[in-house]
Amino acid sequence: MEPTTIYPASIVYTMDPSQPTASAIAVRGDRFCAVGSLEELCSIENHEVNDSLVNKILLPGFVEAHSHGMAAGLWLHTYCGFFDRSDPNGVLWPGCKNIDDVIARLRDAESSLTDPNVPLLAWGLDPIYFSGDRLIGSHLDQVSTTRPIFVLHASAHLATVNSALMQAEGITSEIPMEGIPKDGNGNPIGELQEFAAMSLASSAFRSFFGRMQSQEAKWDLGHLANRAGITTLTDLGNPSSTRQTTIDEWREVVDHDDFPARFFIFDTPATSQATSETIFSIQEQSSAKLRLGAVKVILDGSIQGYTARLREPGYLDDRPNGIWVFPPEQLTELLRPFHESGLLVHVHCNGDEAVDVFLDAVETLLNEFPREDHRYTIQHCQLTTPEQYERIASLGMCVNLFSNHTWYWGDQHVASTVGPDRASRMNSARTALDSGIAISMHCDAPVTPLGSLHVAWAAVNRQTASGLVLGPEECISVEEALHAVTLGAAYQLKMDTEIGSITSEKFADLAILDEDPYTTDPRNLRDIPIWGTMLGGRIFPVG
Repeated sequence: MEPTTIYPASIVYTMDPSQPTASAIAVRGDRFCAVGSLEELCSIENHEVNDSLVNKILLPGFVEAHSHGMAAGLWLHTYCGFFDRSDPNGVLWPGCKNIDDVIARLRDAESSLTDPNVPLLAWGLDPIYFSGDRLIGSHLDQVSTTRPIFVLHASAHLATVNSALMQAEGITSEIPMEGIPKDGNGNPIGELQEFAAMSLASSAFRSFFGRMQSQEAKWDLGHLANRAGITTLTDLGNPSSTRQTTIDEWREVVDHDDFPARFFIFDTPATSQATSETIFSIQEQSSAKLRLGAVKVILDGSIQGYTARLREPGYLDDRPNGIWVFPPEQLTELLRPFHESGLLVHVHCNGDEAVDVFLDAVETLLNEFPREDHRYTIQHCQLTTPEQYERIASLGMCVNLFSNHTWYWGDQHVASTVGPDRASRMNSARTALDSGIAISMHCDAPVTPLGSLHVAWAAVNRQTASGLVLGPEECISVEEALHAVTLGAAYQLKMDTEIGSITSEKFADLAILDEDPYTTDPRNLRDIPIWGTMLGGRIFPVG
């Protein structure tokens, strides 16, 4: 019989209601085989005791059910976001607090480029943080008037480019496409909203996203996950997920014994044009660590980028009501074959108008073709009303809330996008739970950094960067938040029989902490040190 390793700990929080806490775990191979006290587990034959975790707090490995494979690859480009942020090597990059800081950061990066034809590529920008003028192409012209510059916004739904790039790619006043704001003379200002418009940046756009697909960037993603206590990641929307080269490249990294996380790739059929048969067929290539064969659709844009679709009264200051990334009238037909094939489907809906469209589609499909345990999930679900939550519950759907928004953009939502009343109900986890809905919460890395404890902290405290508690009635408990980033997220991925709780026969995946999140002041939840992780019985200390 294979030997069993017993790990005593300071305390074990299992997320298993039949045994919520324990003081030791037993691991055989890549699975938990028992949970209990050290005395109880030592009755197992052919065991050894490993004291390496004796002073640690053990939780199920955190599950990030909405992240992206490019979260580490972006660091191949220049970071110019507002908040301080650590790269995959643990180096802290100071945030750019104003337009002058952004220009200085880009000038430093431009000075290191020797080839005049190579574009300057950067990311993390969000003009909503800056007072005064909105950063546009003319600001980037201060960095260079000859080298193309492409800067992806923090939301990944917009980019800002300079005049040299627009001239090289023919982005002129003659282009009628939605998502290209123009000045009073009808000339593009250098902001490209949503992917159709961003793709007009052509060679710079391809270079930006192409460089992030390296194997090195995939390994760096694992390093970021390990530092955050995350043992399951997602690539929530990959238009090449059914290509054999993409599968093989990810398998080479993810299935390696040294890669510290599991990885679930969702296809985006609205972009990839993949059929239900193709997406269903690649499930056969899934492994214990690499999961394939699910669907993600993007309906609208981002609230802070003013491209999400909102119900009346829309945005403050009478702004246009966002962009439909996918035509809403076509959603039911797009989803029908995936629904009938039994595929897992998640849909990006930032605005409440987008939520209505998704709910209508699911209701139609379930009336035509009833399906139990479908686990349709609304991703982001930020402005959802109590009435919509009741409808979500009645349809048996799930929600994955972007709780980090309260910290990163809460002040801006109050002042600039939707006002204090709607901002207070954003990512309303309390209402969702009270409605009986299965929830998870996410960071949407690279939009915000990988960090499940920060996600949980944001839902528990609902504090903005200025210190405002936004919608205190929507706060949830530490226990509810930790459940959401473990078993709740696993449930939405239909992986709850394999991960998400410390339960016999599930994969031996752990988040290993140096402090107890249940006894720590909830205001300090995000600051708890991550010691490392365990994946399939192998320990990965943070290094």
